[in-house]
Amino acid sequence: MCITTDRILAGRKKILSIWHDEEDGMWQFLDDMELSEEDAEIVSLEEMWQLDPSVGDIADLPLGWMAWRKKVGGNWTREMQ
Repeated sequence: MCITTDRILAGRKKILSIWHDEEDGMWQFLDDMELSEEDAEIVSLEEMWQLDPSVGDIADLPLGWMAWRKKVGGNWTREMQ
């Protein structure tokens, strides 16, 4: 399971950062806006991959790391959290 925003699910925003939480192993797929509890949605990894197949490029992201890009279609940059 993973966390994303209602904006991403509705197609109003695109995935620009991905976090792989070290504590619980959950993934977060975020846009360029702040995340609030009201915006958060829990979905499957498969659903995120269907929305944006490029997330498969970071499927091996280690726990405690994040990946980000400046724009859709841009290269993912990885870094430790």
